[in-house]
Amino acid sequence: MENFNPVARTIRFNVPFKDQKPGTSGLRKSTKQFLEPHYLESFVESIFRTIHGVNGGTLVLGGDGRYGNRRAIDIILRMAAAHGFKKVITTIDGILSTPAASHLIRTTKAVGGIILSASHNSGGLDGDFGVKVNGSNGGPASESLTNSIFDCTKDLEDYVILECPAISLDAPGKYLIGAMEVEVIDGVKDYLDLMQGIFDFDRISNLITQDFPIVFDALHAVTGPYAVRLFEQILGAPSGTVRNGLPLEDFGGGHPDPNLTYANELANLLLNGSSYSFGAACDGDGDRNMILGKACFVNPSDSLAVLAANAHLVPAYSRGLSGVARSMPTSSAVDVVAKKLDIPCFETPTGWKFFGNLLDAGQITLCGEESFGTGSDHVREKDGLWAVLFWLQILAERNCSVAEIMNAHWINYGRHYYSRHDYEEIPLEVAHGLYERMEGLLSNLEGNLFAGKIVKKADNFSYTDPVDKSITSAQGLRVLLEDGSRVMLRLSGTGTKGATLRLYLEKYLVDKENLSRNPQEVLSDLIREIDALAEIGQRTGMDKPTVIT
Repeated sequence: MENFNPVARTIRFNVPFKDQKPGTSGLRKSTKQFLEPHYLESFVESIFRTIHGVNGGTLVLGGDGRYGNRRAIDIILRMAAAHGFKKVITTIDGILSTPAASHLIRTTKAVGGIILSASHNSGGLDGDFGVKVNGSNGGPASESLTNSIFDCTKDLEDYVILECPAISLDAPGKYLIGAMEVEVIDGVKDYLDLMQGIFDFDRISNLITQDFPIVFDALHAVTGPYAVRLFEQILGAPSGTVRNGLPLEDFGGGHPDPNLTYANELANLLLNGSSYSFGAACDGDGDRNMILGKACFVNPSDSLAVLAANAHLVPAYSRGLSGVARSMPTSSAVDVVAKKLDIPCFETPTGWKFFGNLLDAGQITLCGEESFGTGSDHVREKDGLWAVLFWLQILAERNCSVAEIMNAHWINYGRHYYSRHDYEEIPLEVAHGLYERMEGLLSNLEGNLFAGKIVKKADNFSYTDPVDKSITSAQGLRVLLEDGSRVMLRLSGTGTKGATLRLYLEKYLVDKENLSRNPQEVLSDLIREIDALAEIGQRTGMDKPTVIT
């Protein structure tokens, strides 16, 4: 074990940083801002002063490989040693997906983890960087913890760090930084072992090595090494099945967001080509997924519902589900499945951390969000590759196409026509002005007509956690109609440039003649009505959304 004998230093800076308030997925800023003197160190110092179990504890550390990943790992290792951690576990090249990090935290009984990622945001020197804290259960830090970290940053004037050379992340190994052990491990193996315990790899292998060609786009992000080993080396798919499998600091100049806009090359292969029967992609840190079949795009809300309806086909869930949960903006498709299965269905605010209490309490098995995130109680994060394997297991058991699965599901449960419209990089004052004005209109909507239907309820969503009874308010504007249709608006907390207004639209139809229509056409009356009421086009100057899902 290589031993470094570092020198401890206390570094002072002139003025505390006032802008380090974490969002729903940690602190995200531009890469250049994180490169400013003391900026990263300030946030990390506040983490270590706030979380419990630091002295003598174990920390898991890794990231999605974006620009700044290795620099940040080196700094955090030396700060962790200065704060008295007993051990830090990191990975070859610092590559660690978010769901794999969650699993590693849980199996090593770490006090928590730091995940270096800005998820689906762009990378590189001109892109974004992020620092996310996970708790000892493997899930995202609670809001009370992130608030405490933010409070610490506002008054922080110094940090402690050890001065020593950077350790090598090129291969597995063990090092000592002062009294702290650093173990560099293969970040892929433990995660794939977990997947093999959930799914029937033999059945999936038989599917994808026969007449059912698949393609996976890693978008030059963290899932590349996992997917190559999983699909090509373990399951036997042909070499080249995984596209863009090498993690790059700038994601190859692309946007690691698995949707029809940013993963358009993959979408074109499936929606307009005939070479593949199944396609999938994951985002920057590996927790989101997009599912495609031949000439078939699976809406993320529908995906959650299909997984719940077919969970009995997966070995790990063959005994049934304890319950399901979805975020408020996610369509109600899984609610209908839960009712038929006679299991609870919970509606939570946006943010994976809100599923954590329900998972830990055993009240749910599956959960998901409309933002291409699905997961289960195997970890405490959404999990992109897990969702891909879940779909492949269903396809292997049912021996049909993705489109056939979707059509059968809609015949059995009805179809929730759903779409999300993202208006990105709106000036902050414009976005907040639009949102606050719309919130002020809600009280006068109930009982009136909206798109020809009576408004049943209009509010700003509030959630009472059924486990700890905590209340989370102001989670999104809702217009609920008597026919079950919904329109929702939120301002996103995951961007770094201006604000993103997210508009969610849903309409539920059950007659079989209306199951194959274009969602934008079905939702067109809701789209027109909310644009006029909220003055979206007028106030933003945008004649169409940046991204339509």
